[in-house]
Amino acid sequence: DQRDEEEEHHSLETFTFYLSEPLSKERVEAFSDGVYAIVATLLILDICEDNVPDTREVEEKFHGSLLEALSEYGPNYLAYFGSFVTIGLLWFVHHSLFLYVTKATRLMGLLNILSLSFIGGLPLAYQLTSEFAEKSHNEIEAIQVSCVITFFASIFQFAIWTTALLSERETLHPFARYGGKEHAFMFAKLALYPCVSLGAFFLTCLLSEFSTAIFHLMQIVIPFAFLALRIFVRISLTVVKAMMSLSRRKVVLLEEEEACLSPTETLS
Repeated sequence: DQRDEEEEHHSLETFTFYLSEPLSKERVEAFSDGVYAIVATLLILDICEDNVPDTREVEEKFHGSLLEALSEYGPNYLAYFGSFVTIGLLWFVHHSLFLYVTKATRLMGLLNILSLSFIGGLPLAYQLTSEFAEKSHNEIEAIQVSCVITFFASIFQFAIWTTALLSERETLHPFARYGGKEHAFMFAKLALYPCVSLGAFFLTCLLSEFSTAIFHLMQIVIPFAFLALRIFVRISLTVVKAMMSLSRRKVVLLEEEEACLSPTETLS
């Protein structure tokens, strides 16, 4: 029994060491960029294949007006741009993360592959959100599936960040470590997509009539949220530092007052 326990303990140590072994950061980034590029290309091919009006249809149905013919595909184009922006912003978050990662591990590589597997599902999310009739049960489920795909694609990016923080001295630049000037901003940036996509999922469950509007609003708001995020984080950190400095001043003043009191006054 003791020998079995020792062997099991040794195998666990080997497994843990295997996951913490270094992995080429450059190859992780190159592979990730390739996947993002292919996914964006597939998305463009999807929009060009099924959402371009036929010449005869333009002449007969829309009296030769191409703009009117294109306006009929407006919801599909909106879904395409929303999906493309999602891919672009997730790539931006991935780039920002690995900008501060100094050493990648095999566990981080595994989490990155899991994230990329859901990134590859974004063209599916586009097809689902543009295929079904408006305000139908299938459309609501398609939007919920799209929220789930976005959530898992982003939460595995957040998991890479969490894994890097566990051994931050070896894997992260000092700016991104606890107390670093970019730590709070990176945390907020990586948490944005998981929180918003999860919130959109639950809102579509509660307000099914407005599910399409909620989903497209999420896709439109997030780019502006990224722009405002740094300002919000800076303001929040400034307020927290001001409150901490005030509390420290109060403690120092109390200590000075106690030091000035005589021993009899202190006892009384």
